[in-house]
Amino acid sequence: MTLADPAGSPAQAFRAAVLDGSLDLPLPGAGRTGERLLRLMELGRTDLVLARLGEGHADALAILAELGAEVAPASRREPWGVWAAVPASVTASPHHARWRLDGERPWCSGAGVLSRALVTAVAADGVRLFSVDLAQPGVTPLAGTWPAVGMAASDSRTVRFDGVLADPIGDPGRYTGRPGFWHGGVGVAACWYGGAAGIADTLRHAARRRRLDPHALAHLGAVDAALTGTRAVLLSAADEIDANPTADADRLAHQVRATVEATAGTVVDRVGRALGAGPLCQDARHARRVADLTVYLRQSHAEADLAHLGELVAAAEDPGW
Repeated sequence: MTLADPAGSPAQAFRAAVLDGSLDLPLPGAGRTGERLLRLMELGRTDLVLARLGEGHADALAILAELGAEVAPASRREPWGVWAAVPASVTASPHHARWRLDGERPWCSGAGVLSRALVTAVAADGVRLFSVDLAQPGVTPLAGTWPAVGMAASDSRTVRFDGVLADPIGDPGRYTGRPGFWHGGVGVAACWYGGAAGIADTLRHAARRRRLDPHALAHLGAVDAALTGTRAVLLSAADEIDANPTADADRLAHQVRATVEATAGTVVDRVGRALGAGPLCQDARHARRVADLTVYLRQSHAEADLAHLGELVAAAEDPGW
């Protein structure tokens, strides 16, 4: 089983990649961020569910490293994830020398696949991050909570925590307050880019198999221009992160994510217009990739993110244009 041609389900490919070290990616901001992003692009181009799970595992290890948490070598060969959506959906309270978590967390990718997860929860002193062993009693992925077609294989169910023991990672607010929070957001955008490139491959392969009409070729040219420019944006961001690893990367991450999201939308639209309904109806892999990317892109907050970016631009002394 390889990342280039995963056998079995994406979840099986993910677990195999964790075990063989394929997801031991360079840490962001450590001089090889470009290599990290290229690997995430490759995952997305191979399979978006594999990318979603793989990015979560790699992000968890990067978070633990940035917050100074020790990770035993054996634990690095267990599949990790980051379940941080809707922090207020889970509460944390001290329990002897540890903490206990209670509540229901939605959108937990890999709910039945992961061994460990980093989970945000609200405590009396603010939002904290915790490391959780998912094999213990009280962790229950809820059936029927991810009926979606897109990203169906990601097993992104709601998970119930009922008195689950957890270990705190860092101080309150450190999860979102650290520079690497935004570096992780750029990593997600690299996965989106890979998914868009995989969809573009369908049009490129069609052009190599048969003569396309001028309109379809024009769409292929536009897709090439959009992907080439966006790849340059991602790799330029990697260089900036490496050059200034502790700088506030909020604006950079929002610039990158907005650029990749726009390009992904362009690719999906133009490939569909060039090839019609055929691939969506007769090519299961292509159809699943389009459905998966459509869902995955909604990790963006659309106009809310653009409005935030606009605020940052308005506050900047020099926008850098």
